[in-house]
Amino acid sequence: MKVAFYGDDFTGSVDALLQFARRGWTGRLFTRLPDAAALRRAADEVDVVGVAGISRSLSPAEMDAELRPVLAAFAALEPQIVQYKACSTADSAPHVGSLGRVVELSRETFGERAVPMLFAQPDFGRYTLFGQHFAAERGTVYRLDRQPTMSHHPSTPMTEADLAVHIGHQTDLPIGAVPLVAFDDLAALLRSAPEAGLVLDALTDEHLVTIGAALQQLPAPVFAIGSGGLSHGVAAATPGGAPAIATSTAAAGPVLVVSGSRSAQTRRQADAAAAAGWLVQPLPLDGAGIESVLPGVLAALRSERGVVLTSDDADVASAADRPMLAAIAEAAASLISAVARDAAARRAIVCGGDTSSRVTRLLGVESLSIAANPWGNVVLLRAHAEDPAIDGLELLLKGGQVGADSLFADVAALG
Repeated sequence: MKVAFYGDDFTGSVDALLQFARRGWTGRLFTRLPDAAALRRAADEVDVVGVAGISRSLSPAEMDAELRPVLAAFAALEPQIVQYKACSTADSAPHVGSLGRVVELSRETFGERAVPMLFAQPDFGRYTLFGQHFAAERGTVYRLDRQPTMSHHPSTPMTEADLAVHIGHQTDLPIGAVPLVAFDDLAALLRSAPEAGLVLDALTDEHLVTIGAALQQLPAPVFAIGSGGLSHGVAAATPGGAPAIATSTAAAGPVLVVSGSRSAQTRRQADAAAAAGWLVQPLPLDGAGIESVLPGVLAALRSERGVVLTSDDADVASAADRPMLAAIAEAAASLISAVARDAAARRAIVCGGDTSSRVTRLLGVESLSIAANPWGNVVLLRAHAEDPAIDGLELLLKGGQVGADSLFADVAALG
């Protein structure tokens, strides 16, 4: 096995799986850490094994409990590279999803070596130059602390574009950066660096490949933190021979969308669906609310009308004393399960990385495989589960900022 990766949320995990698959690498993505025998079987069969996690929404203490078993299991597989798949906007803070804590934990398992950190992902409009990170939104590239969405993120607002400084606030360990002008012998630099972590520049896909090749020259196992750009670079440095990914599937019929995202782009997508005649209404967060909307949802889907249930206008008071993320995920999973059992739809979109993570696990999905990559970074996944109502369900796990305004209707139109 070449790479083992842990994704800090499900949408990011899927992106990593896609990046490897595009370069001809085979892979399998588990929704939680399986037992050692199942993990070993997967490692014997494919190039890449991933575990989709939820650490982006966890406190440092919760991250310890989540990550230590995964890192130990990965070390036992002896891969060339272990990737902690982080968001391309470096979503993190000292109190939640701490990347500094990830660096600390990695040293317990993989030794006190500099951890390469690559957040750039040019095909998604993410770039790093002289350690400063930039992110595109609606065609404009912003410095990260000025990007409209990330600068006002509800849980991890980004107020610092210098990623070494940003991550340095999350640990007492020294965090540095390697600019493009110092890439002449990147492997040697990484091998001898005294820092605990190093942020790497990248502006183009060629830079990603340079980094991927350098990591493969280091003694295994190499622990690295990075976006899908890191997955791209590692695989593109030594492409595999797996068949090309399909662009469509045989599934047809209406689509159910449940959203835990509060991003402006997801709201634009919901508004576009409403304008196209879809049923769009707030996601109910309690049992009584779910029972009241379910008949209308099923009726719409049975009549081939798409449905979108949104959380940015949900009745937050109905969540009572439950954490909002948990209330949203439980409601979304309950509705998807009811629709699947009714066979009213076999394709669902879940919006929001943290929401997707929890919904997929609540549905009892054991693992995910790529069903199709119709365009860009949009991926249709096939769910594998013991429950026959859920097994085979097609899921699109969508980050808040991902996709065109017409995304929901575009997915519904796929064959």
